[in-house]
Amino acid sequence: MTTVLDGCAVVTMDAGRSEYAVGHVIVDGPRIITVGAGSAPDGLPDAEYVDATGCLATPGLVNTHHHLYQWVTRGFAVDATLFQWLTTLYPIWACIDEETVHVAALGGLGQLARTGCTTTMDHHYVFPADGGDLLAAEIEAARRVGLRFLPTRGSMDLGHSQGGLPPDHVVEDLDTILAATAAVIDAYHDPGPDSMLRIGVSPCSPFSVTSKLLEQAAALARDRGVRLHTHLAETTDEDTFCQQTYGCSPVQYVEQQSWLGDDVWLAHGVHLDDAGIAALAATQTGIGHCPSSNARLGAGICRSRDLREAGVPVGLGVDGAASNEASSLIEEVRHAVLFARAAGGPDAMTVRAALEMATIGGARVLGWEDQVGSLEAGKLADVALWRLDTLAHADIADPVTALVLGSAPPLELLLVQGRPVVRRDELVTIDEQAVAREVRSASSTLLTRAGATS
Repeated sequence: MTTVLDGCAVVTMDAGRSEYAVGHVIVDGPRIITVGAGSAPDGLPDAEYVDATGCLATPGLVNTHHHLYQWVTRGFAVDATLFQWLTTLYPIWACIDEETVHVAALGGLGQLARTGCTTTMDHHYVFPADGGDLLAAEIEAARRVGLRFLPTRGSMDLGHSQGGLPPDHVVEDLDTILAATAAVIDAYHDPGPDSMLRIGVSPCSPFSVTSKLLEQAAALARDRGVRLHTHLAETTDEDTFCQQTYGCSPVQYVEQQSWLGDDVWLAHGVHLDDAGIAALAATQTGIGHCPSSNARLGAGICRSRDLREAGVPVGLGVDGAASNEASSLIEEVRHAVLFARAAGGPDAMTVRAALEMATIGGARVLGWEDQVGSLEAGKLADVALWRLDTLAHADIADPVTALVLGSAPPLELLLVQGRPVVRRDELVTIDEQAVAREVRSASSTLLTRAGATS
């Protein structure tokens, strides 16, 4: 089917960062065939014409860090540090199962779609022994919602008794982790140009995995041609842990384990010194910047301006819903601007730079920039159409400013590979109210199972 978005402002995020005050986007099947200024040509056969007057078309947003299972554990440890928050929630997360994860993923993915996201990763690292096939559960949820998906097989093998942070009952042994990771890649990874599903490898963090796991996970990922992901430099506590345990900074530590490279991206990167930023830039290691979660946990403000100026690939992430209850990807764009300016002055981040991080920047971080992240002929048709003619936005002079600094606008249409996922600010692939009921039930069941209260 051909879909024509006609009469909208267009931000392409192509190499020249082309923009059109009034333009059009034509989609044929899964791919974009035309992006240009002015009105679309009339009379295209079998085409659905969308009157996009008053709207802004952007590439679909790309989420570079998430934990979908956390959708059913929101609202806990709201005044805690990262380590306190984790200690509170690990016993609850130890009780998740396939049904919990599937329902949580439906809720989390649905909210991402409602806030303009077309491509998301997920970092799942909690695997209770009797939990079932948790990655399959969230992969099926992504298929139902209709988002492009890069789940990563996470892991923890450094329990509390060995000097790590997680309790021993939520960690796995090395052989189990490596075998399960290889099996997931073999079963699901699709590297093709029209792929809706790719797999990554993601040991959790320096304080929850062993050096041996980091080394062997990197070797496995590179042997299979998939990407690597972990948390790094999120808090001062982590820096202290690495200094005391390994005698070096977090960046120096992962570099020793062959964990820097253009096939690696790191979540957060808040506490990076100049040498750490230089190492990331030299190796083209990416950063998934999560401004809201970092603020919610009091972790600090990522040096996003310095990272970008050094040439480090930077994308945006909402992080898990237990540390970012809103889980709104368009809100992360706004917060990226505001926090950068709060730390570095009014010229620290432009609105277009923030939108760039959420689109082509995030696609680059995930290694998907050849297919998504910009509106260009030949690329996959992942398009967000934002309505900017409502009371909240109608008189804001610049549409990008309206999108980024205004309140989150209604989403008129969201296409993923040319297929509608959101129309007129409502999900069309799943029943939102039914999923909300399922989420409430799953959360209640999980908390009862864990003997927890909020």
